Amino acid sequence: MTALPGVANGKLKDQTPLRRGPLARALEVLNGGGEETRLVGGAVRDLVLGEPVFDFDLTTTAITDEVVRRARKAGFKVALTGISHGTVTIVVDGYPLETTTLREDVETDGRRAKVVFGRDFDSDARRRDFTINALSLSTDGAIHDYVGGLQDLAARRVRFIGEAGVRIREDYLRILRFFRFSARFSESGLDREGLAAAIHERSGLARLSRERVRAELMKLLVAPHAGEVIETMGENGFLEPVLGGVGYTRRLERLIAIEAGRGESADALLRLAALGVLIPEDAERLRCRLRLAKAEADRLIAAAATLIDLHGAIAPPSFHGLRTLLFTAGREAARDALTLAEAESDANATFATAYRFLVDIPEPKLPIGGADLLARGVPAGGPVGRTLRAFQALWVRAGFPSEPATVTRLLDEVVTKSAAVHDVRTDA
Repeated sequence: MTALPGVANGKLKDQTPLRRGPLARALEVLNGGGEETRLVGGAVRDLVLGEPVFDFDLTTTAITDEVVRRARKAGFKVALTGISHGTVTIVVDGYPLETTTLREDVETDGRRAKVVFGRDFDSDARRRDFTINALSLSTDGAIHDYVGGLQDLAARRVRFIGEAGVRIREDYLRILRFFRFSARFSESGLDREGLAAAIHERSGLARLSRERVRAELMKLLVAPHAGEVIETMGENGFLEPVLGGVGYTRRLERLIAIEAGRGESADALLRLAALGVLIPEDAERLRCRLRLAKAEADRLIAAAATLIDLHGAIAPPSFHGLRTLLFTAGREAARDALTLAEAESDANATFATAYRFLVDIPEPKLPIGGADLLARGVPAGGPVGRTLRAFQALWVRAGFPSEPATVTRLLDEVVTKSAAVHDVRTDA
């Protein structure tokens, strides 16, 4: 069992966040007068593991009206972000802290819950999804664990609180959260009970909003054990409901290895492409299926379109072919497509050289424009466009020359041909 670097004798080792800064100020305002407020959930989990924390969530015995009253009296801004569920967001020195009154879920439908508010931290912990997410931290630095979360963190395992099937039926998003947190924290594979329950309840994924599915999937894709977990998802029928199509798990695993070999950080969108995109139509499907942002969808579509001529390649294109790829597709699409092609290959070492070449070389720029053709007497409109395309093709075949004499020679050649074609059409 692994030691927990952030814990000593049941207390948080580094209590700096509790002593100064926005969190400390909020806790000082919300505590006292018969009320208690604690840090809760993922922030406590990550502090226990000695990892950096950027988002703090609070849980409190105080009802929302009292939270709002105290926060405003202290000069904090307040946003009523989820008041029907007892949640408000207080903003301290520009830092948002989501604050929720202790509660219990009394009725759920797989997406939403009806709640009753209370004052019992134990009951509030037991309504959460996983043991490792149910820890709370009081202002004295004590870590409160009602469901064995510390032990599971030390053992690097992810378990549902109570009966896994019951937890899932309360909110089917917990299926994807189970896979995501397992991919991040588990060192010994997926919890058997959790996986069995997820398989039994997987039809519930269809009830989830596309935005929620996208958010979980993108986080899962960059987790440390994403490859293994997503392979298990594929083997057990989870990828088709999520992606709306085939999942290419081996290509994803190869991409993860390529990123590691390059020393690059995980790229969630490129990993999504490796998992679910072979042709532009796949990218269009994922745009709708996952409610991708326009920039995200455009990147996937461009990568897929550029990849079409690289499918099945056992080696990368020549340097001339790479420059052509860079010129026609742009650097991002060219890099994405080459990387996906490498993930489809048998790890030909020349791909690394080709990728470095794509990263380092300047992007070719066409040395002339329409104004140059007009100045040489090419008629405006269609003739200029056709002549420009002809020059571009000739210039690419010639190896992207930049020497003025060579450019002029190529320009003379296409202008002469254009004039001849125009004369023929005029005569006709």
